[in-house]
Amino acid sequence: MRSTPFDLLFNPRGIVVAGASTHPGKFGFVALHNVLAGGFSGRVFATNPEKPTILGVEALASVDEVPQGAADLVMVCTPPQACPDILRSAAERGIGAAFITSGGFRESGAGGAQAEERLIELAHSLGMVVAGPNGQGLISTPAQLAAQIVAPIPPPGPIAVASQSGNLVSAFMNYAAQSGVGISRAVSAGNAAMVGVVDYLGWFSEDPFTKAMAAYVEGVDDGPRFAAAIREAAESKPVVLVKGGTTPRGAQAAASHTGALATDDRVFDGMVRQSGAVRAATIEEAYDAVAAFATQPLPAGPRTLVLSSAGGWGVIAADAVSNSNLELIPLPADLEAAIDGLVPPRWSRGNPIDLAGGESRDTIPQAINLVADHPEIDAVIYLGMGIQANTASHLRSGPFFKSADLARICEYHERQDGRFAQAAAEASSRTGKPILAATELAVTQPGNAGPATMGAEGHYCFPSADRAVRALHHLWWHARWRKRHLG
Repeated sequence: MRSTPFDLLFNPRGIVVAGASTHPGKFGFVALHNVLAGGFSGRVFATNPEKPTILGVEALASVDEVPQGAADLVMVCTPPQACPDILRSAAERGIGAAFITSGGFRESGAGGAQAEERLIELAHSLGMVVAGPNGQGLISTPAQLAAQIVAPIPPPGPIAVASQSGNLVSAFMNYAAQSGVGISRAVSAGNAAMVGVVDYLGWFSEDPFTKAMAAYVEGVDDGPRFAAAIREAAESKPVVLVKGGTTPRGAQAAASHTGALATDDRVFDGMVRQSGAVRAATIEEAYDAVAAFATQPLPAGPRTLVLSSAGGWGVIAADAVSNSNLELIPLPADLEAAIDGLVPPRWSRGNPIDLAGGESRDTIPQAINLVADHPEIDAVIYLGMGIQANTASHLRSGPFFKSADLARICEYHERQDGRFAQAAAEASSRTGKPILAATELAVTQPGNAGPATMGAEGHYCFPSADRAVRALHHLWWHARWRKRHLG
């Protein structure tokens, strides 16, 4: 036996896809495909009454034919009326966990709610843990397990996700795939009939593969329990929450989606703050925040410096800092003198530091180290990375690349932006200070040597200056909460 029911879900010895299908459009096909494509190393079984061979797996007629003790998890992709018999058969074969993708339960009305209650009563009597129903599945990259009926399969990484919406789990995983800051565990709670978002967060908080957690919720059934669970999780690791159903129309949509009952938004917001979690307004903001928590140290204070290779980015960042809980400090005199020795006199001589295009080969790494080492600076926003590699990309795709023999200068430009990204990552690790880099090229040209190297170094590259500042705002808020409440 594993130590907890969640180990059966996220680290099973084997998995059964009940209701596997030969039709590529059916959930039973996609679920089996994803388990196999994800590279799961345990035993994989599929059930189908006709016993076809699906993706190289010879299907069994039913769960009753699964060898005793060979699997811990059954993924149910059948109509809802078949679920009770599948649970009974699974329990008899030593399977202790089920993920039920089937819909038609509480979200469908009173009759579905009654069927859901009976199903969970059965699961309790069998000693099984049930995730779902009406969920999309789960991801466990340490186990190479992709037990889900949707795409994508994200890269491994330090972020765990629990959500009452399967589509929003997919959104977090898509951002992870795009940015390179990957996923440790992810789960769609569905109707959360037996285990819900806070239960998963509790397990993630003790998971050695997880550094930060994100969650999407639409309703809270037990406010005090929710608040206590969030606080306990946040004391261990940062938690970022997004809530849907904050308006009457949104609450109505939530009720028809997972049967969730929305709570008063002001009450929810106060509870989140008291519990030490960070609340984000959008999924984009939530991913920015959780990726920052997972890849950056917490700041020791609010004193922020903006380092930019051009002026406009710095202006945007200065506005964003002014509208946050951060402090855009005056440029210290000794730092001004040091920067003055690196670039021509036209630079800004203030914070933001606008180098005004006057940098030479080693200026950016030198400047990054100077500002990171300064004792009056708690955090750095670095802007402008990727410009040289973007120029290289344009030269490579142009009509004169071969005739003008531009390969050498393109390689130099790309190396430079790779160096700048490495300098930022190394300075953050050495000083224990957050250094957040931002460029729109992280989205428009993710293969650019700047953001690509940031990802390879295990750091998130933000798509804009204001999004980087907002994430740093959340880092400082949580750092301050930890100081006040946890010493």
